[in-house]
Formats: sequence, structure tokens, C-alpha cells
Amino acid sequence: MSLQPGVMTAQDVAAAVAAGRLTASQSVEAALTQIGARDSQLNAFTDVTAVRARRRAASIDARRSRGEHLGSLAGAVFAVKNLYDVEGLATLAGSKINRDDPPAARDAFLIRQLEAQDAILVGALNMGEYAYDFTGENAHYGASRNPHDPLRMSGGSSGGSGTAAASGMAHVTLSSDTNGSIRVPSSFCGLFGLKPTYGRLSRAGTFPFVASFDHLGPMARAPGDLALAYDAMQGCDTDDPTQARRPIEPTFSALDQGIAGLRIARAGGYFTQGAGVESLAAVDQVAHALDATESIELPDVHRARAAAYLITMTEGAALHLDRLRARSRDFDPDVRDRLIAGAMVPGAYVAKAQKFRRWFHDAVVALFGNVDAIIAPATPCRAPLIGQKTMLLDGVETMIRPNLGIFTQPISFIGLPVVCVPTWTKGETLPLGVQIIAAPWREDIALRIARDLERKGVARAPVAMA
Repeated sequence: MSLQPGVMTAQDVAAAVAAGRLTASQSVEAALTQIGARDSQLNAFTDVTAVRARRRAASIDARRSRGEHLGSLAGAVFAVKNLYDVEGLATLAGSKINRDDPPAARDAFLIRQLEAQDAILVGALNMGEYAYDFTGENAHYGASRNPHDPLRMSGGSSGGSGTAAASGMAHVTLSSDTNGSIRVPSSFCGLFGLKPTYGRLSRAGTFPFVASFDHLGPMARAPGDLALAYDAMQGCDTDDPTQARRPIEPTFSALDQGIAGLRIARAGGYFTQGAGVESLAAVDQVAHALDATESIELPDVHRARAAAYLITMTEGAALHLDRLRARSRDFDPDVRDRLIAGAMVPGAYVAKAQKFRRWFHDAVVALFGNVDAIIAPATPCRAPLIGQKTMLLDGVETMIRPNLGIFTQPISFIGLPVVCVPTWTKGETLPLGVQIIAAPWREDIALRIARDLERKGVARAPVAMA
């Protein structure tokens, strides 16, 4: 049995630990070895919590030796984007300024939920400054590199999360997604990523970006691991007043129901106009595998993306206004300038954007009266080179940094659940993601479709060994 986290899934590890074929300590040591061997090149971690991980692993092994029940993720290794509070660490949120904050006194709610199922935290992960990023590049801590090609972007803002999971340094990584920060790295790094419905998972103990858009969710190399982690993280948390008070709805047990009877369409219009040929081919590949012959058009998506940009700028600016006044030189200049611009947007524009947002939400949700899921590209291209500023899309030179999220922003804008699935073209060494978009609270449907694609060999996440 290979102990490399990138070869074994979290589900594999938990089963092996429960059966006594593997110890939690062996799982942790394999992960720490992988981190030691690869992170100096890939730059995924900002902190490695080795002492804590070994202590927890020893506790799990002792409990198993006494015949006690173990959780569904026993011995599986996870790491978190460094905007999650980790007891004893400053919550960096990718910034220089937050280095001066006192260490967190308590772990974020979702960390505690995973640890309640005996998953083991091994560290905090690099990210774009204050989550305002699609590239995985950080002016203070360096770029998280794509493990399939270290010269290329990992995607942002959860770049370290994508790098760590795809390279086998962790089984599961926890991320955030405001405008696409789970789905863009999943697409570039070749992972399954879940952005749940807005309000489904507690955000308590995480550093915010845009409160009305922020989602938390997992990334992994198998949809079964996404479902296990998602199920573990569900639960009501009174520390997050924005969390929807809904019952726990298990998805792992529903994965094998298949997709018979599901009505699946591909997104047309806007979602075909800004994509490169390869992104459209990835959607074609998924649509063929799912027998999705119908096309459906979301209304006024261009306006939705514009409104999402406007609200992102203004909410982000309001959050950081005091930091901008006191320490503007300590920001990444690209982030700082967009936040300053957001601070100058007239309030009437924001009110109009929010009014449109309500209309767009209702119009798109109504489409799910006719379909169960919609498939769309996740990114307009494969991972660009680190430092690359422009790309050609349909023969037009386009700025990279603001446009990697053109297909993810309109979905975050209205809080729909999405699973990003990784696809590959024969002969290509870089993946491309496809979004599986479902109706509110129907994460189970998106995950079932992801599992079906995995079983058909259309969506897969091999460990990246470049």
C-alpha cells in the first residue's frame, strides 16, 4: 500500500486506519515527507503544523488500539487556506499587514468539524492577498506554483489549496470562494472542488472578503473525498448569523445513486462567447459523457458579472478602509488600487447592482424548474505562465488577472452550489475544469454528476508529479 497522500484518497486512508492496515501516524508522516520534498519548489504552505499533527495522530492511534469508534475521516490529512483561524497562528489572509495580528485563540468552526471526524490538520496555505486574486500570485509570500508545471499559475485566490491537494501534500484542502477562488484553482490544478450554496457552511473563524459573496468549501482529488469533507463540515453554528438554518443533508451516501433521470443542460450564450477553444472542448467532452444535448441560456449574464465586480470592489473597500488609510504601502499595489477604486464608487451604483442581483437570482433559479444541473466552463483557458499579464481569447488580447473568473463570478453572485470537475485532453499535460451547477441546496446532485464523470474516466485528478 502506497502511503503517499496523492495516491490514497481520504476515503482510502480512513478505511485503512479503521481496519488497522495503516496508522494515523503513518499517514501524517507520509504527508510531512511529501511537504518536505515538494513545498520548497511549489510554495503551497505558509505554516506547517507538524507537532500538532503528530499529537493528533498519536491520539487517534491510541483510541483505535482501545477499540473506540473513529470518525469518517480518521487519519486523512487536510490543510487550510490561511484565512482560516488556526489556534496559535496569526490569520494572514495572504497579507503583510495581518502578520502583526495576535495568534488565533481558537480554530475556525470548519476545522473543528473536520477534526471531530478525526481528520488531521498539517498546516496553513498560501493565497492571494485578502482573497482578491485569480492567479495564485502573492506579492509578500510568492506565487503558489502549479504542480503540473511549476512555471504556471495555480489559480487564485486559493492557490496554495490547489497546489497542496494536486501535488499530494494533503488529501483535502479547505478554501474560500467569493468570485471563483475554489473553481479557478481546481480548473488549473486538476481537482474536484465544491462551492456549496451560500450560507450552507459556517464562516465563523475566517477572515472575510465580500461578506455577501463569501463561501467556504473543500478541494480534493476525488468527489468521494469532497462529499466526506462536506458532510463533516455541515452543522449549525451560532457564531455565524448569516448561516442558513437547515438540517444536515448527507451527500456521501447519495453519491452512488447515479444520474438516471437527471435533466442536464449546457450553458449557452455568454458561456460560449468568452471561452477559448480548449475550454469549449472540455464542456463538449463532459456534455457528451452526460448525454446533455440541451442548451440553456442564463439571462443578462454580462450584467451579472459587472454587478458582481461592482459589489466586490465596494464591499472589499469598506472592509479595508482603515488599513488603506493607515498602511497603504503594505498592500500589494494591484489589490490596493482596486480597493481604492471601490471606495469611490457612488452608492447609487451599488444599490442598482444589488437590485439587479435579486432579479438575476430569481430568474436563474427559475430555470431549475426545467433542468437539474447546468454545465459550463470554469476558466476561459488552461493555467497561464506565472507573471503573464495578457492572453488571447478569440483572437483578442485580454488581461489575465481580472478575466480568469468570467465564468465563475456570475454563479457566486447568486450563491448557487457548484462542483468543478477536472478534464484532460489527450496529449495535454495541463487540465481544464468544468462547472456542474445545481439549484440551491442541491449539492448532492452536483456531486453525483461528478462521481459519474469520474467513473466514466472523463473527470480525473491524478497526482501531479512535475
